[in-house]
Amino acid sequence: MGEPVVPLAVLSASFCSALGVTALRAPDRRPRVVSSLRVAVGAMFAVTGISHFAGMRDRMIAMTPEWLPDPELVVSATGVLELAGAAGMLSPRLTPWAATGLSALLVAMFPANVGLALSGGDLEWSQRLGPRSALQVVYLAATVGLAAAAFRAGSRPREVPGDLRRAR
Repeated sequence: MGEPVVPLAVLSASFCSALGVTALRAPDRRPRVVSSLRVAVGAMFAVTGISHFAGMRDRMIAMTPEWLPDPELVVSATGVLELAGAAGMLSPRLTPWAATGLSALLVAMFPANVGLALSGGDLEWSQRLGPRSALQVVYLAATVGLAAAAFRAGSRPREVPGDLRRAR
């Protein structure tokens, strides 16, 4: 399996595992898809964020577009942002903001993937433009979907036990 497919494997395995856990904890209720997706996106970005510092760092530095200054700093900064986004997935309160930031980060980093795919080098299948773009769409759908669900959930009025508004 090529490195670009590893995040998809982490996303899929984490999502299925979290969905299974929520189903086992409350078999009489519907599995918590959004919570499971939060766990999966957090796990995926934790793995990819760590790869900015270990494992793939040199490759990421090499694929940083030439017009960006200090590729080492760019790779470190994007790694820190991915790790921060992964941490934000742990908190339902931070999820809308973390998911929005991760969505923007995916869009901002996509030109590096396009540049690598168009470099003319002998690339494995998963690094070519078509598969790379398809993976990016999956990741973006997950982060945008989480942001939309979280913002929508946050805009609903919440029922407060012993609602003080009625006591007046």
